[in-house]
Parts: sequence; C-alpha cells; structure tokens
Amino acid sequence: MADDLYGALGVSRTADQKEIRRAYREKARKFHPDVNKTPGAEETFKRISEAHDVLSDPETRAQYDRFGENFRQYAAADAAHSTSGRRRGGGTRYTRGGTGAQNVNWEDLFGGGFGGFGRGVDHSAELELTVEEAYRGGKRTVQIGSPFGGAREYVIDIPAGALDGQRLRIPGAGGAGADGQDGDLLVTLRVKDSKRYRLDGANIETDLPIAPWEAALGADVNMPTPGGSVTVHVPPGSSTGRRLRLRGQGMPRRGQPGDLYARVKVDVPRTLTKKEKELFEKLRDVSSFDARRGS
Repeated sequence: MADDLYGALGVSRTADQKEIRRAYREKARKFHPDVNKTPGAEETFKRISEAHDVLSDPETRAQYDRFGENFRQYAAADAAHSTSGRRRGGGTRYTRGGTGAQNVNWEDLFGGGFGGFGRGVDHSAELELTVEEAYRGGKRTVQIGSPFGGAREYVIDIPAGALDGQRLRIPGAGGAGADGQDGDLLVTLRVKDSKRYRLDGANIETDLPIAPWEAALGADVNMPTPGGSVTVHVPPGSSTGRRLRLRGQGMPRRGQPGDLYARVKVDVPRTLTKKEKELFEKLRDVSSFDARRGS
C-alpha cells in the first residue's frame, strides 16, 4: 500500500539497508521543516523519519513485515506469550553489564526543533555506576531505544576515575542526518554512593570502624579501598568523626588523583566476656575522663 512505511520512503519491500538510508536522506532533504514550509511537510518528515527508524533496524523491520502498521501492539502481545521477557517500547534505556534495563531521559528525533538541517540531532542517556565501578572503569553496554520501537546497543569505554556528571560522546550514534552526518549519543555518568564509599568530586570518603582501645592508644589498621587494601595509622586519642586523609588514594586522575578520607567510627563490643567487663570497670574506676565535659 502506498501509505505504508516502505511507500513513505518510496522503496520496495526487498530494499536493502543502503537503499533505505539513501531514500531517507533524499526525502529528508526535501521535506525537512527548516527548508520546506509548505503545509504537511512537517508531518511528511515525521512519517519518513518513522519509516527510517523502523526499517533500518532488522528486528523492528521483521516485526513490521509480520504484523503491519500495528506491529508494536501485536509484537507486544506476541512477546507476552513467549519466554523471552524482552521489553520493547518508547524511551531510551540502558543496561549495565547485564543487570537489566532501566529508564533514562532521551531526546527523540524531533527534539530541539528538529535540530539543524542536514545533521542528525544528538541523543542523550544516563548510566549509573557505583563508586567502585567508576574507580576501575571498563566497558559497559548502553541500549538505546527509539520512540518508534526497536533498540540498538553500544559498548562504551568508561575511563578509570570517572566522575559524577562526566559526559561521554559516541560519534554517529544519535539521530540520522539528512546529509549523511548522524548526530552523537551523549552519555552522562551518574556515580552513586555505595554502602562503603561516598564520592565528593575526585575524593572518596569511607567509614573506618575501630575498637575503643585502638581509638585511645592508637593503632595501624588495614582498610579496604576501591584500589585495594591499605594500612591506616590511627593516632592515639581518635574519636568518632575524626577524618584521616590518605593522599592520592581517591579517584585516579590524569595529573593529580583525588584523596581518600577515612572517618573514624568507634565501635564497642555488644557483649563482654567476664574479663573484659572487669577491665572496663577498672578503667571506669581509675579514669578521670569525662566525655561530656564542655559539651
């Protein structure tokens, strides 16, 4: 039929990807709203953009060929009866090392007034990382969905020492451009605090539990960090809340790495042996220390 997606692009149902892309670019140049102000041009541009987005993805094209214009509903119903559990639909999604898809913000093909003529618009997504993952860096898979259905996956390289709010650019992974220059995908990294570590710029903060006698007498204790175990010197007389600075043990950076701050947390035994109780009672009796003095 003339109004189907193939007809919108003016290609046959056997057209290959090169023909589809070439037809899209030719029609996009003709009907782009920035250059064509005639009534209906904008709707035509939307239609050919939808056609390109659906037919350029082998999976959504196969669904369209099978179910026709209502392929999204039929494909969703078909998927509901399968065991794949694969979710489809609008919106940009990302996966983090196979942990499943989560919603993030996305800019569709028509964002920002259709972008500049010729060049495809940039798409955006967010990727959550723990402090440990940001410290190590490595490869992550980002899955970008389309407002018309379908998805593409991109493997991005997270630099070691990535910071919250840092943006990574994947050239050519955004919206298709009418002149052959596709937009980019901009991935914003969101580094979330974990139970053990908190991020403050390039510095890392963590709690350091110590025993009462270590706090009073001082001690050298082992402590885990994202870069491995280190030995920390606890000065005598350290109370809860004291911050111990480990220079250069924060997020790795080119030039000056961040620091790691260990916040002392004095823990007491929940239960005492008979001997321990006797010793604490003796300390109570001989000590003149008043923890509430001056408070």
